[in-house]
Amino acid sequence: MNEDPIFALATGAGRAAVAVLRLSGQGSGAILGKLAGGLPRPRMASLRQLRHPDSCEVLDQALVLWFPGPASYTGEDSAEFHLHGGPAVVAGVAEALVATGARPAEAGEFTRRAFLNGKLDLTAAEGIADLIAAETAGQRRQALRQAGGALATLYGGWADRMTALLARQEAFIEFEDEDLPADLDAAVVEAAAALRSEIATHLADGGRGERLREGLTVAILGAPNAGKSSLLNALVGREAAIVSARAGTTRDVVEVRLDLGGIPVTLADTAGLRDTLDDIEVEGIRRARQRAEEADLLLLVFAADQPLDVDTLAWRRPDALVVMNKSDLGGPPAGFDGLMVSARSGAGLETLRARLEYEAVARAGSTAETLLTRPRHRAALQEAISWLSTLQSAPLPELRAEALRAALRALGRITGRVGVEAVLDVVFGEFCIGK
Repeated sequence: MNEDPIFALATGAGRAAVAVLRLSGQGSGAILGKLAGGLPRPRMASLRQLRHPDSCEVLDQALVLWFPGPASYTGEDSAEFHLHGGPAVVAGVAEALVATGARPAEAGEFTRRAFLNGKLDLTAAEGIADLIAAETAGQRRQALRQAGGALATLYGGWADRMTALLARQEAFIEFEDEDLPADLDAAVVEAAAALRSEIATHLADGGRGERLREGLTVAILGAPNAGKSSLLNALVGREAAIVSARAGTTRDVVEVRLDLGGIPVTLADTAGLRDTLDDIEVEGIRRARQRAEEADLLLLVFAADQPLDVDTLAWRRPDALVVMNKSDLGGPPAGFDGLMVSARSGAGLETLRARLEYEAVARAGSTAETLLTRPRHRAALQEAISWLSTLQSAPLPELRAEALRAALRALGRITGRVGVEAVLDVVFGEFCIGK
């Protein structure tokens, strides 16, 4: 394993009160000693003058910490430099680290080393990446659960059960002449079926974990002048979209990010649906329809001072929320069963926001659940289910054992126990430098 010393800025780039440089790898203790005039006590902050190893120039007066491996994040000898956050200070210490033999880390290299040294599994590493990228409380909670080992515990339990079943199946093959229980082979098939059912239930989550991680999209559809842009501005509390009495003002999709109940939601204001000869508006309407097809939820907006628009009504379906805007200009038509709101007066906006939050949470799920968060998890579990299904119809115990081994390999790819070489670059490539 390559343990050459690496370093990176663990805090944000630019001017700040404090900047933290992390160092890890073989020889980290010697490097820290050269810059700080000796090693501090392990895991105890020490105030030191940092000097360039060649010129002895004072670079900063900083707090330094020493983490001997394996009791460190990466499992290697590691150190931290808590510097004054000026760019010149950071650049000077970085140059000194290079002079002592360290090199700048690649994206995700610290966490990759932690994985390779057995400090965490792949699902926990992905949870850390999600935690860094979390925008909302819901994303933070889900990432913390995954980083804390919730998925690893679940999948590890399934892997242990598969391993036990494989051992029993192998015993049936190798020692069939011995005095083994008569129903041993049948019991393996029955237990594998129960395991397959559990995994299938886990998969049948409607993609809620992925939706929470990536966010939901709500497409706002309606006729020109239905008040879509005004409604968007009222929901986000700022003038994100241009509002005009002139029909066809919105030509492209205007997107705004919103936090609804801890779920990240993108509201997409779209061009008004109508027949037009304007080439630009035609393209805008095409994009509006495309966004509606891709959205997790549709917000169909009608205007109280206009007849119900037939083009908008054509999009009414189970994943659509119907709103009558401009309620200050008139009442609902007979039989209307949507929400009444006014972007101008604010009437009904809290009810609409609460309904959007309810729909978002329903689609993204509870952060107390252990949910799938990535397509690669889903693909591996689907492969495991396929092999467990093959086991049910396999005519020979040797074929059933091979199906169990294949299912176990598929499950192992999620946590990194087996066959992970092809996914390592993808997993750790998502990290920022310094993590």
